[in-house]
Parts: sequence; C-alpha cells; structure tokens
Amino acid sequence: MSSSTDVWRNPQFRLYLNSTAFTGIAFAMQQLLLSWILIGILELPATQVGAIQAAAGVPGLFLMLLGGARADGRDLRTMLMQIYCFAPILPLLLIAVISFSELSVWSVLLWAIGMSVVISYSSPAQQALLSKVAATTVQKAVSATTTIGFLVQMLGLCVAGTMDQLGLLPVLGIQGICIVLGALAVRRLPVQTLKPTENSDPAWKSIAAGLRAAYQSKVIFHVLGINFVSSIFNAGAFMTVFPFIIKRIYEGDAFLLSMMMIIFYGGAAASNFFMMRVMPLQRPGKVYLIMQLSRILILGLMWIQPPFWMMAAASIAWGLNMGVTMTLARAIVQESASKEFRGRIMSVYSLGLLGSAPLGAILLGWIIESFGTVNALLPAMAISLILFLFGVLFTTVYHYRSPK
Repeated sequence: MSSSTDVWRNPQFRLYLNSTAFTGIAFAMQQLLLSWILIGILELPATQVGAIQAAAGVPGLFLMLLGGARADGRDLRTMLMQIYCFAPILPLLLIAVISFSELSVWSVLLWAIGMSVVISYSSPAQQALLSKVAATTVQKAVSATTTIGFLVQMLGLCVAGTMDQLGLLPVLGIQGICIVLGALAVRRLPVQTLKPTENSDPAWKSIAAGLRAAYQSKVIFHVLGINFVSSIFNAGAFMTVFPFIIKRIYEGDAFLLSMMMIIFYGGAAASNFFMMRVMPLQRPGKVYLIMQLSRILILGLMWIQPPFWMMAAASIAWGLNMGVTMTLARAIVQESASKEFRGRIMSVYSLGLLGSAPLGAILLGWIIESFGTVNALLPAMAISLILFLFGVLFTTVYHYRSPK
C-alpha cells in the first residue's frame, strides 16, 4: 500500500481534515470580509487600512507562542474545542452591531482582533495535531492538508464574495455556523493519553525552550527566517496590495475580488495536488528556494498592469508558486522538529507566517499611497531575489535532505 493511500485511509486523519475544513472556511471568509469592509464599505485609504489590519493582527501574535506552549503535552482535541466554542460569539456580536446600524472602524477592529486571537491561538495546536494523526506520512499529510485548506479557502471566499448581494448579516451567520461545525468535527477525535508531568514548566520557560529548539536547528531556523521575510512582502502584497489593485486598477467589486482570490487559491490547490503525487521529496529545500526566485516573473507581470485576462493568469501562477513554497516550508519544519518541541516550533512557524502580515500591511499601505498601487509590488520582487541568493549561499536550506 502506498503512503498516499495510507494517509487517506487513516480515520483520525480524515476526522482532522473535517475539523480543519469547516474552520478553514470561516477563517478564509475573515480575510475577504475584513479587507472589503474597510476598502469597499467604509472606503478607507490604504494607509488606514494597513494600520487597522496590523492592529487586528498584533494581539494574536502574543498568543501564538503561548498557544504553542500550551499545545505541547496537552490534549489538543480539548484545547481546540474550547477555542472553537468561543469563536462563534465574535461574528454574532458584529451582526448585533450592524443590526443597530452602528458599524464603525472600532466595531470592525474589535471583531477582527477577536478573530485574530482565535486563529493565532488555535493554529499551533492544529499544526501539532497533524503530526500525531499522520503517523509516518508527514510530507504527504502536510500536502493533503494544505490542498484541502486551499479548496476550503476558495469556498469561503466564494461565500464572502456575495456580501454585496446577500448582505453582511447572512455571510457573518455562515461564518459562525462553520466554526460550530468545526468544533463538532474535532470533538470526534480521540482524547490523548498524557503523562501528568508532561510539559509542566511555566509558560514563559516553555516558550523560551521552544525558541531555543528552533534556533538550535539550523535548517528550521533558516526556513523560519526566510519564510518570515518573504511573507512580509509577498503575503503582505496579497493581503493589502492585491485588493487595491482589483478595486483601483480594474474597478472591481467584492465579488470580483473574491473570484480573483479564488483563482489564486485554485492555483495553490492545483500545485498541491501535483505535489501529493511526487512527495516525499528528497531535497525540498532546493525546490523551495527556486520557487522564491521564480516569483519575480509573476509579480513583474502584475506590475506592468496587463489586460485583465493576463492579470487573472498571473494570479493563478502566483497561487501555484505560493502553494509550493508554503507546503515545502511547513513540511521541512514539521519533519525536522522533535516531538518534544513540535507544538512550540510550529507556533514559531505560524508566528512568522501570521506575524509578517501586520508589518507588511503597514509598510505596503504606506507605499501604495506614496508611490502608487502597483509599485507596492516592487519590494516583493527585490526580496525574492535576495532571499534566493541568501538561501543558496549562506544557509543549509538548499542542501537540506529529507529524513527517510
């Protein structure tokens, strides 16, 4: 039996996918809902949008490492259930605010901060749980989970993109229902049997130990660093610059933005379907760095403001590229991390991925208003070249070989 078949026949892995699929829909909706409420409904300038996106993301970052510390040595099923049972309150509160016609920057900010906390605190536990349910097929499981994640993101974006037609209230209601379904799905996973003394250190000592473990592994440290810097300008460009390009350059609405984001994630899902067939890779670090370099051509095409059909094609290519780099970075870190520190190391990975967004939002929002919308893509192009050269010449990533 192939390892690919082993992954899909694993009942715990299938339950894990069910839980991540439902919550993934809700969290994908959050990305578009926040952007369009600020840009399309409240009609704020890019500098203010970037500042609000950053402010919404920062509180969750402080909980990311704590979430990783809590994830090691604890029943991850119970931890996720507790988080997912709290989360539906947030869209319900925003529904109440809108019902009384009190939608404002502050009400949106509070809702966004709450959702950021939920996503940040649950992410390390969700990442660590994958290694437990995947057994010996980590690379395949990561690729499969990432593929499903992109597919549900497309579904979530499709639902959120109807907010102009359906209204915010039904869309926010769907977001809350999806989180509830995610909680019910994770509830079916078996309870872990843990030793009572496992990971009994205070939270700050546990976090410090996880940071040391991430630093002491050269390949993990280098991948985390490259991924963090790349995400500031590349993930930041997608979250902050891309919506403004669709609205200002191509005069799009929420539905067009959702469709463009869907084809982006469609490309990411397609790349992971392919990777599931060729993984495990012997030298994933080499492919990861080459994909950093190839991104320059894609962003360069967007920068010249091509006809819309070429912009759509570039969005698909960008998604293909991002799907490969995200999966490989996660797989390298996941399979290189020791069992003792896996939850905390994955929290550092998630911290870099999500923590880069507030920095990118502030910086790129300022560049948009100061130098023009599409010129905010130029830093990502330069950084992609620098990271490729740095990774090849000064790190162990290019020569990393996956353990058998």
